Amino acid sequence: MRNVLFLLLFSLSLNEAVSQVSLGNGNHVIELSGSVSAYYNARFLKPEETDRKKNMFVLRDAQIQLEGRYKNLVAYEIQFDLADIASADNGNADAENPGILDAFVMIRAVPHLDITAGYAKVPYGRSSQTPFIYSPYWQRAELLRGGLFSRRDVGLTLSTSLWKQRILAYAGIYSGMGEISLRGENDPSGSPEFIGRLEVAYPSRFRHRDVDTRHTPIPMVVAGVNARYTDRTQPAGSVLPAFAAGEYGLKTIDGRKLTYGIDVAFQYMGFSAQFEMHRMRLQPTSPAHVLFQGIAAEKHKGYVLAGGYVAQLNYHIKPIDLTTSVRFEELNLNDLAIGLYRAGSAALSYTVAKVKTTVKVQYIHVFEEEESINRLKWNDQLRIGIVYVFK
Repeated sequence: MRNVLFLLLFSLSLNEAVSQVSLGNGNHVIELSGSVSAYYNARFLKPEETDRKKNMFVLRDAQIQLEGRYKNLVAYEIQFDLADIASADNGNADAENPGILDAFVMIRAVPHLDITAGYAKVPYGRSSQTPFIYSPYWQRAELLRGGLFSRRDVGLTLSTSLWKQRILAYAGIYSGMGEISLRGENDPSGSPEFIGRLEVAYPSRFRHRDVDTRHTPIPMVVAGVNARYTDRTQPAGSVLPAFAAGEYGLKTIDGRKLTYGIDVAFQYMGFSAQFEMHRMRLQPTSPAHVLFQGIAAEKHKGYVLAGGYVAQLNYHIKPIDLTTSVRFEELNLNDLAIGLYRAGSAALSYTVAKVKTTVKVQYIHVFEEEESINRLKWNDQLRIGIVYVFK
């Protein structure tokens, strides 16, 4: 807690020292920004459920972000969330809201190649690249939150852009432990994870944003493909570290895992849409692994499939800075288990520009769930709250 207070006091003193939110000497520039967000969560329980402990006010974010540049040759970023650091649970980092969000350095000294080292978002999936403050929702779709594959990790990323930033390409090698890599330990296999992504935009570059607040005067589209692979077959007698498997036992397994996906985004005159689909092929080492659901080997053939898709449509009303959005998601946590998870969401986001404050409302309705794997206590959920951004 003393370290947390030190970080907070340091950030506040820096903000005061630079008068605005930046400090520079010509060659070296440091910028400070951040956000605070809180909401009220209300769950509409199933008839047989009585535990209403999730009906509560929640401090989602208390973020501080420090960004720096030196001579356009080096860039770095440190971003942390005091709310999540304070609520850390024995090293089990929340994939969507870990305490440390970014801590990396990017070398731009090589022409047409950026080299990023440290802890940051991995280049997989479009939604994962979109900052929370630019989304009308309080929570990402279940497929994209980080319970099935990591959104952040420690490693090395090579990236480049072509055709006036219309083409972006990424390749990287990472610990494979995702958010729990912050604990500084690998699994006994010591194997890394490899990730690659390619996205192409037309007619010009396309920012990682869900909402077309600028009301783009010409139609714009971007499409991306990505894949990630790891082989974490454990040495005899060894097991994966605590929390490595994630919420559904799919994030990291004793065996091989291949994940791949596609995404498309569109925007024009305030309308925007996103579609994202991912699929996983998991090959556990043990023929009796829990993922096989007790099914005979001749039927499961040594592998399990999982994945799903998310479709989202948004419209931004520019005169009043109001965004409306609807989203549908489908998730199959295990193709050997009966059932699917299907849910729909609606969101409103209203920004008061004078005070840089946004009011967000999100409603989720679950149409179907995969009860044998992830039985929920509720059918509907409502979240309403505010986001304040300073930069």
